[in-house]
Amino acid sequence: MKQMIQKLLILAAGLSVGINAFAAYDFKVDGIYYDITSSTEVTVTSNGKYPYSGNVVIPEQVTYGDNTYSVTSIGDNAFTYCSGLTSVTIGDSVTTIGERAFYNCSDLTSVSIGNSVTSIGFYAFHRCSGLTSVTIGNSVTSIGDYAFSYCSALTSVTIPNSVTSIGNSAFYWCTGLTTVSIGNSVTSIGEHAFYWCSALTSVTIPDSVTSIGDDAFRGCSALTSVTIGNGVTSIDDYAFSDSSALTSVTIGNSVTSIGDYAFSGCALTSVTIPDSVTSIGERAFYNCSDLTSVSIGNSVTSIGDYAFYGCYSLRS
Repeated sequence: MKQMIQKLLILAAGLSVGINAFAAYDFKVDGIYYDITSSTEVTVTSNGKYPYSGNVVIPEQVTYGDNTYSVTSIGDNAFTYCSGLTSVTIGDSVTTIGERAFYNCSDLTSVSIGNSVTSIGFYAFHRCSGLTSVTIGNSVTSIGDYAFSYCSALTSVTIPNSVTSIGNSAFYWCTGLTTVSIGNSVTSIGEHAFYWCSALTSVTIPDSVTSIGDDAFRGCSALTSVTIGNGVTSIDDYAFSDSSALTSVTIGNSVTSIGDYAFSGCALTSVTIPDSVTSIGERAFYNCSDLTSVSIGNSVTSIGDYAFYGCYSLRS
């Protein structure tokens, strides 16, 4: 009898969890589910069945009963796997887009992010493979890790001047991305940020940027020219490695180190390394077979192993 009671209690607990999983919201208005976070604010959430589809407009305010709330955030996983979702307009009252908020919304084609959003969470639009257009509001300060990774249909991105950091792998494997405009407040470009953006043709890195992370532009096989601003102090390992069409690079006069494999496998024909640089990493220009001339600045104290190995055209 005791075992039977325990089984019944476990079954009841399981049913309770199941019911709560599909009712984990406070109210619904016009097809959108909300959680109340304070007496005046709500966050957009899911009802547990991922029902959102079509065009969704997230309002600035919503009224339920006798109360009117400001819609201030889109919760973690709110639209995850909503394969029928086609477009989203986010009202100006929203300040944060949570982690995995639109994860794997494969039919989502356009997103307009309101001017009050300050942060885009990790994996927010990861694998939105149909996304062709995104407008990032001018209050966003940070783009989280993997925020737009694997958005293979995305063709252009303008990162506004409000943004200070581009997260690791933020645009990883966006193979359709041809143009990127990086705002002049960005200070760091994370590791793998534009890794394998194989359609990207040119990049200008503003003077505000101080560091370019490992593999940041690795495998950008259509990239032909790069201008590195005067604020950059380090070009990290593999930063532009395997960018096989890269023929022109301008290195800013604050760079002190060029990382291992930083430009390996590129199509560079000449390189001028400024006097600010003190070290050239291992295999930094490995297998740059079109490289004919190199000018090395007066501050370089170390040149790594195999730094210019395979530069068969190098003459001076």
